[in-house]
Amino acid sequence: MLKQQRELFFGLIRIHVLVHASHEPIFGLAMMEELKHHGYRIGPGTLYPLLHGLERGGLLKSSLKNVGGRKRRVYKITAVGRRALDKAREKVDELHQELHEEHPRKISPPGDISTTSR
Repeated sequence: MLKQQRELFFGLIRIHVLVHASHEPIFGLAMMEELKHHGYRIGPGTLYPLLHGLERGGLLKSSLKNVGGRKRRVYKITAVGRRALDKAREKVDELHQELHEEHPRKISPPGDISTTSR
């Protein structure tokens, strides 16, 4: 993924993580596979710092679990994470509407910016 795309999509990736953590406990490898399903190619060097950052921010809580004889760090969403996800859902819905509007709301007063400079 190009650096510009990665930066643009990084917020969406965080939202994906919170969505999945709101439905079930998640762990890194499974989350990488799920993100790949959505077209995001994200490696452990990017995903694990993202998960740790979400945990430091109080949005996720992790614990070590024994899964199939291996210890895995498993993440669950917190109450703060659920509230943040609810807000994100509102903002994504709003953005989705704006992305699909034929004529988005004008943000500049008429005559301030030339429409020929695009």
